Amino acid sequence: MSGGVSELLSGVLALAIVLALAWASLKLLKRMNLNLGAAPGAPGLKFLRALPLGPRERLVMVAYEGDVLLLGVTAGQVTLLDRRPEASAAAPSAGASAARDNPS
Repeated sequence: MSGGVSELLSGVLALAIVLALAWASLKLLKRMNLNLGAAPGAPGLKFLRALPLGPRERLVMVAYEGDVLLLGVTAGQVTLLDRRPEASAAAPSAGASAARDNPS
């Protein structure tokens, strides 16, 4: 009987070690922010934000190769709605900031 218990304990210990290693590896990958699907040296795709419009429709903003893309995403297709350079998309226009500062 003690042989069965020791085998069970060694199996549980081995499983715990494997799970701990998997958890630590995932934490390390997340901290390093590795993009494993991208080719070496290729610029990555960065998700910026999403706005749900319905149960299966949404607007998605992503950054790719120095541009910010506004995509319309539905169940059947993805449509490019707008494309701007990343610097101009991040900074609000002068007219918009003046209107926001002076709400007359």
